[in-house]
Amino acid sequence: MNSESQQITISDGRRSIGSRELITMLAMLMSGVALAIDIMLPAFADIRAEFGLAEDSTAVAGLVTMFLLGLAVSQVIFGVLSDRFGRKPVLYVGMAIYVVGAAASALAPGLGWLLAARFVWGIGAAAPRMTTLSVLRDTYSGDRMARVLSFVMAIFILVPVVAPSIGAVVTDWVGWRGTFGFTVVVALAVAVWSLRLPETLKPENRLSLKWSAVMKAGRLVVTTRMTVGYTLALTALFGVFVSYIASSELIFSDVYGLGDEFPLIFGGLAIVMGIAAIANGALVQRLGLEWLMRVVLNGYLVFSVALAILSLVTDGSPPFWLFVTALALVISMHSLLIPNMNTAAMIPMGRVAGTASAIIGTVSVALGSLLGLFIDRAYDGGVTPLSVSFLILGVIAWGLARWASAGFRTLTAEPAPVSAE
Repeated sequence: MNSESQQITISDGRRSIGSRELITMLAMLMSGVALAIDIMLPAFADIRAEFGLAEDSTAVAGLVTMFLLGLAVSQVIFGVLSDRFGRKPVLYVGMAIYVVGAAASALAPGLGWLLAARFVWGIGAAAPRMTTLSVLRDTYSGDRMARVLSFVMAIFILVPVVAPSIGAVVTDWVGWRGTFGFTVVVALAVAVWSLRLPETLKPENRLSLKWSAVMKAGRLVVTTRMTVGYTLALTALFGVFVSYIASSELIFSDVYGLGDEFPLIFGGLAIVMGIAAIANGALVQRLGLEWLMRVVLNGYLVFSVALAILSLVTDGSPPFWLFVTALALVISMHSLLIPNMNTAAMIPMGRVAGTASAIIGTVSVALGSLLGLFIDRAYDGGVTPLSVSFLILGVIAWGLARWASAGFRTLTAEPAPVSAE
């Protein structure tokens, strides 16, 4: 972490917190999303067996999709409320719902109940995710926000490194339901720690809950070219990444017969993403946010073309090491693009950060989850659907980002405050 971020102390007059603790805390709050997904991936086979599903059934991928849909639909509500009442009250409400959803998942008597509980769990996860982005935008801006978000993402990505291994151990020890119980304990610990978080929304920036004020804030978000373009580009990339997460266990087990080694493979790929996220902070500082995104997107297209060709010429079953190397290159680009696009979308939104982060999150997660579900349904026993999807959605993201980049040239100041009267 650079010296610039170390020198900042955030305070609301009652609580103070240093940058290192703030960034680590926000990363742990955001990591609740990754933990809820990644820790259960090794348990998919046991869940299929308990609920009488076929060994190659993709129905368990719905546990990821339902969670993400819950995450998506509640963000706008949490965002509007956080712009009115502050970040912390909304955070605690969300954490409570998160714990209820996780506990209900652990006790679910059937797949239908489990899917419903996962949806509730996702609703709760929306609050800490939205709070993290709002607090970052309250505190930082521009390239500096991109660098700090990179540090948050680097810590956040440690969760996919260790979560599958933890999930495998807990599943072997007490069954797949125990993995959900483990997340309850972690969530309660992080919630207690977050009591130290200062309130970052200044009183003069609090918005009214009047419909006109809410609509004005929302209109500002959806009519700002830079925000819209990067949000949609982020959505395209998130969609194929969701499919990778949901289908990775099946691909490595079914295509390569490496089900037992899945936690190590998934964790290794997450380490690659973590290294890229750490590098992103330095690259943003040296190259600038817009230029870096442009270069990385071009690289993404090159790597995704190679992955698609490799899959097509091998009928969906390329040699494992070739596939995993090409996959690592492609998903490492996600660590360089997703936080930067999120930052770019938020740059013009300083005065309505809660509403903006909620709308950005809702669109990217909801539409991305549906895209991921569509890709999952195309699974044909090989890696071709996923590989081709990386290419197609990468091209779409490239075009949307080029359209949105005009915002960097026209952005001269943050928008005027939305009145709270």
